[in-house]
Amino acid sequence: MNTPKKQPSSLNRRHFLSTCSATAAGALAFPAFVANLRGQDAPSRKLNIAGIGIGGQGASDLREFEGENIVALCDVDKAHAGHTFKRYPKARQFTDLRKMLDDVKEIDAVVIATPDHWHAFAAMEAIKRGKHVYCEKPLTHTVHEARFLAKAAREAKVATQMGNQGQASEDTRRLCELIWSGVIGKVREVHVWTDRPSRGLFDEYWPQGVPKPSETPAVPDTLDWDMWLGPAPQRAYHPTYLPFRWRGWWDFGTGALGDIGCHALDPIFRALKLGAPLTVQAASTRVNKDSYPLGSMITYQFPARSAAPQTINEFIRTASSGPRGEIEMPACKLVWYDGGLRPPRPESLPDSVPMGDNGRLLVGDEGFILANTIFPEARRKAVGTIASTLVRSPSHHQEWVKACKGGPKPGANFDWAGPLTESVLLGNIALRFQLREDLTLQQLRWNSEALRFTNLEEANQFVTGQYRQGWSLGG
Repeated sequence: MNTPKKQPSSLNRRHFLSTCSATAAGALAFPAFVANLRGQDAPSRKLNIAGIGIGGQGASDLREFEGENIVALCDVDKAHAGHTFKRYPKARQFTDLRKMLDDVKEIDAVVIATPDHWHAFAAMEAIKRGKHVYCEKPLTHTVHEARFLAKAAREAKVATQMGNQGQASEDTRRLCELIWSGVIGKVREVHVWTDRPSRGLFDEYWPQGVPKPSETPAVPDTLDWDMWLGPAPQRAYHPTYLPFRWRGWWDFGTGALGDIGCHALDPIFRALKLGAPLTVQAASTRVNKDSYPLGSMITYQFPARSAAPQTINEFIRTASSGPRGEIEMPACKLVWYDGGLRPPRPESLPDSVPMGDNGRLLVGDEGFILANTIFPEARRKAVGTIASTLVRSPSHHQEWVKACKGGPKPGANFDWAGPLTESVLLGNIALRFQLREDLTLQQLRWNSEALRFTNLEEANQFVTGQYRQGWSLGG
């Protein structure tokens, strides 16, 4: 159901994560023996894992879990997922994930890498049956789904992890240590940018800013199109939607922000202890009712903070005392750029230092940090070496495996990933074609507790979204 990401020679996914939020390592030390959440099994017991959406990123995720037992596989596209079915010949094969979860009783945990519009539904089916869940980012397709799913997982007491691998990295921990040491003073402004969805006119990751195709080619025999659509509105099959190219369509994906935001914003939310934004506003190239724009700028405003939000990741709460003396963190503006847009160069950034196609810039009262390097140079020399204080990770995927066997919560458990995903997806609401004229005149004001916008009622329809008849997440 999910598909491999195109990797141009000059910038691939691994390079992006190492630049912006790094690639794979992060939680707490794990004792030699702990009780399993379901009983008294030792961590040495292998999990029985099922894969849901195994053609692309799902195949990559499953390879990280080959030390466990891969017992069942589910995908609606037999051709695209064929290589994964072949890799695990002993695993039972399914097209309908609900039948798989009912028939294969020994499943302990699932790995979900479907298109975005399926994430919440697949995860809920597993959670209802008491299965642990690893789900690719963004956690859900809508803001409401993120809130609902995090609550369901908490109540079911299952181990969860979202697939933003960089949360577990050295890069993320180092940014926290730098910010908390006060090396650039109080941070009031942040800029984050990516080249997604396209690096040029003829070099796209997936299409955006295009209308829905009018052709209606025949559905391949190897594809269950109705199941691929799942809760999404009914439409005719077309190869422009899959594999992977679904990401740029409103009904299926979450655009460049949804794709990269949960990677790139995660370390910033941790380091600055950000919770829900107060307001969000967007500007973009042409947008339509079918697909996301080619490029956008989204501005979030966050309130002042004096302590970590309740949802802050457990490794931060327990492995560090946080900022020295719990110093006040001031109100902060965060600007997201995609489609190759980026912020202006800081005046004191040396000409020899590139901004890059993907990056982050944190601006403080006493300097700025670009890709974990402190500027200006005089400030970097003045602060000297900053000690490493946070516990490092066994790896992003192993955090979840250990949690499934009774260990501590993973770094991107749904209590963390849910609120992060909510903030990311609020930016997409501000891009909606239906709200475009209204939003040229005002910011959207967000009430996180009520899960709604307070100044534009029309925007609240996109907090929840609409499902095809016969499909309901509940709640």
